[in-house]
Amino acid sequence: MTEIQFDPYDYAFQDDPYPVYARLRAEDPLHHHEVDDLWVLSRHADIQHAIRTEGVYSNAMGVSLDASAWNKDAHRVMSFLAMDPPRQTRLRSLVSKGFTPRRVRELEPQIQRLTDRYLDRALEDDSFDWIEDFAGKLPMDVISEMMGVPEADRDELRRLADLLVHREDGVRDVPQAGVEAALVLVGYYADMLTERRKQPTEDLTSALLAVDDEGDRLTDEEIIGFLFLMVVAGNETTTKLLGNALFHLTRHPDQLAKVFDDAEQAADPVVPWIEETLRFDPSTQVLARHLLADVELHGKVAPAGSKLLLVIGSANRDETVFSRPDDYDIRRDKAEVAQLLSFGGGRHFCLGANLARLEAQVALRELVRRVRTVEVDHQAAVRVHSTSVRGFSAMPVRVEKR
Repeated sequence: MTEIQFDPYDYAFQDDPYPVYARLRAEDPLHHHEVDDLWVLSRHADIQHAIRTEGVYSNAMGVSLDASAWNKDAHRVMSFLAMDPPRQTRLRSLVSKGFTPRRVRELEPQIQRLTDRYLDRALEDDSFDWIEDFAGKLPMDVISEMMGVPEADRDELRRLADLLVHREDGVRDVPQAGVEAALVLVGYYADMLTERRKQPTEDLTSALLAVDDEGDRLTDEEIIGFLFLMVVAGNETTTKLLGNALFHLTRHPDQLAKVFDDAEQAADPVVPWIEETLRFDPSTQVLARHLLADVELHGKVAPAGSKLLLVIGSANRDETVFSRPDDYDIRRDKAEVAQLLSFGGGRHFCLGANLARLEAQVALRELVRRVRTVEVDHQAAVRVHSTSVRGFSAMPVRVEKR
């Protein structure tokens, strides 16, 4: 039996990690990756338990496996995602007073307007790039409108966000360009807070400045950390979701027909299409945890103080939870779909899950409404190389308009 080649920095692994995940689940469900001294959990039950267990699997060092991002100051750019209770509980509660479900729902007309704008331009031709011309623009614009980022600055913020997640071949850490991008973003948000203090507006940034829970207010550092988290988690992951959705649907003609041929039917095929994409190939593949106690599983012990990876992408293909897990099936049983871990769980369940789903639903419904069918040049699609997110930076498509 050959050695399991789990290496999250390896470009070949990033191209298709799922066969490796399957071997980890079957042969070594608590795996030690010696090169980076990481422990790896790959089974759904173990990961689901970990994300709901208090006092063992800590977020306080962040969730990135990169060495330079793994420290007690990770909250500066990851907000409450890099905290444990009670700090996490307090900050998430305060942020939630500004980032409300109502604020998300009220974004739908803006999401529709932005979707129409970019699809109008893209569909002027029968061929365009799904990522460059649409999926790479829409989520950043939605987040930017929510936060109050001027339109003139959005392309640059998108470029900086891309630098944060890209990993250079052979470099086992955040590249220098990513470090510099983080500093620029922090400075940008600090300046934005200064402006909003002088002249409040109706955006999320002003709402966060105004939060007051019996005298408990958010500090500038806390607001900047949350805005930073939004521009990475809220932008990058939704772009990848939109790209993955089109890539995989078009690789399965029978599934493609169920969405585009069923467009006139009463049942909405877009929601199950999105949910199966979230299961089959989630944007977020791995989340790191710092072990506060020994974890003994499957005949091994990951010692306290270790860095442990929760492989979400593997959990969503677990054979004990999902029937035919390697099949892309938008008609999958709803009881199975309910088990996906793409947005995490427990107290760290993704605060932006509803926004991501809303954006994807508006965008993909509008595509289906306007387009009779779509072809993706799968060989020409360019994959993003990242240790944490999975998706594409370019995807040439050809469409037949309705």
